[in-house]
Amino acid sequence: MAVTAEQVKELRDRTSAGIMDCKKVLVETDGDMDKAIELLRERGIAKAAKKAGRIASEGLVEAYIHNGKYGALVEVNSETDFVSNNEEFKTFVKDIAMHIAAIGPRYVRREEVPEEVVNAERETLIAQAMNEGKPEEIAKKMVEGRLNKFFAETCLLEQPFVKDQDITVGELLTNLISRIGENIVIRRFARFERGEGIEKEETNFAEEVMKQVNASK
Repeated sequence: MAVTAEQVKELRDRTSAGIMDCKKVLVETDGDMDKAIELLRERGIAKAAKKAGRIASEGLVEAYIHNGKYGALVEVNSETDFVSNNEEFKTFVKDIAMHIAAIGPRYVRREEVPEEVVNAERETLIAQAMNEGKPEEIAKKMVEGRLNKFFAETCLLEQPFVKDQDITVGELLTNLISRIGENIVIRRFARFERGEGIEKEETNFAEEVMKQVNASK
């Protein structure tokens, strides 16, 4: 069934679970709010969400570099240094660094996306929908769904995990919180790509060969 934004908001307000988790269980339960809440509890998501308000200032900074071409640096926080020394936690942080290097998110979560970026994307999507022949009012309604796709492409927590496309990074994090029993936060990251931002001279390979042939005559 189609799930409304109002249903997702109500479930999120009642459980503090993530937007995508709320939407997923509402679809699975055909919009039944009580069943959706119970499903979140069974999966430990509601329990994990309650830990989200607790301060996490320990943790690790991890780096990942791929063949000297791509690299990422990420900070993941835990509540205690005991958890930061946990092997499962260490593996998670390494996997997140690898994901960032491979996929290249721009933000950790959608709340971090600047308002001007969201507005610019919304205007672009409205224009695209109108170019497809949709009336302006219909185009504006369509855009909200397409914005979710934009967030899924640019925000780390909403991206499919690089090692398992059936789960998002956010769901992976929630599952870890449920198992470990502490609040864990992906705080920030930086990604590097060799030569990024440097203007490179465009060359025509065939022309270069011809130049060399003519020079040798």
